[in-house]
Amino acid sequence: MKNFLVIIFLLYGIQSQAQYTNLIWSDEFTDATISKKNWAFETGNNNGWGNSELEYYTNRPENASISNGNLQIIARKETYGGKSYTSARMKTQGLQNFTYGKIEARIKAPVGQGMWPAFWMLGKNINDSGWNWPKCGEIDIMEHIDNSKYLNGTIHWDNNGHVSNGTTILCDVTKFHVYGIEWDENSIKMFLDGTKYLEQSIANNVSSTDEFHLPFFILLNLAVGGTWPGNPDATTQFPDTMFVDYVRVYGLNTGIGSISSEGNSSNFSLSQNYPNPFNQSTSISFNLPSKSYVSLKVFDYIGKEVASIESNELLAGNYTRKWDASGFPGGIYFCRLQAGSFIETKKLILLK
Repeated sequence: MKNFLVIIFLLYGIQSQAQYTNLIWSDEFTDATISKKNWAFETGNNNGWGNSELEYYTNRPENASISNGNLQIIARKETYGGKSYTSARMKTQGLQNFTYGKIEARIKAPVGQGMWPAFWMLGKNINDSGWNWPKCGEIDIMEHIDNSKYLNGTIHWDNNGHVSNGTTILCDVTKFHVYGIEWDENSIKMFLDGTKYLEQSIANNVSSTDEFHLPFFILLNLAVGGTWPGNPDATTQFPDTMFVDYVRVYGLNTGIGSISSEGNSSNFSLSQNYPNPFNQSTSISFNLPSKSYVSLKVFDYIGKEVASIESNELLAGNYTRKWDASGFPGGIYFCRLQAGSFIETKKLILLK
């Protein structure tokens, strides 16, 4: 007996019909202030963030605030922290992490020499020993520089050194657009307003893409200057603003896609025998740091609920539940735990 997570790959015919209808996390920016449960600020200049950037990131409302249902990230020309520009860089690191799903945001961005708005993701383990960039992986869902007519989408990872796959697509970023990815065990696909323009295979860790099967967090920022866009000049408008209408994360209607909300729940695990014979009594363990209403269900591969294992309010503590699968046909199943704002799905294969 050992703990493990079964990694499987759905047939293309099934995967292509799946719909990302299960909203597992979002920020609609309708509150008066930026949610501390969703976003943390990175501050300072950090030696140009590896890109020779010129701004000093702050957590001040002058650089990031909510107005009229939009997050506003504002770049200003002002002396602050020894730098000539200020802006904001926000992230869900340590708060909300995601593995697979449809991740999208509706954004209107500024243009101008030296302006560099971005909506992107980094691997949660970026600060772990041996997992620094690019080994942690990076998914640049939306990047735009200067006055370019093109949007940039790029995926970075490590394959005995830094490698990347990226492309551009015509886009007027000064108007609202929906920028997103669809990310599963097989691939990462990038979309602009629902049109796919980039796809990277990650199936079976091809090309050393194992980092993309681990949790990632989301970042939003508006950089000023740097090695890529170059520096602002007399034509650059300040202050200027990046508007974010919403950020949303969806799982498939089968429950694929997971959110781990740190501080809400941890240690959701499955135990079963592998390889054959499959132990048809599967142990499901989870931890609750506080009193929560818990829903623990099993779905088949087309999203039909086949078992409700737990549906009760539970006190803080460690729990183990059993799923007796002896009466179910062999195949692919998904076990989904929801406890408060924590939602996570794990796959398992029933072999008979």
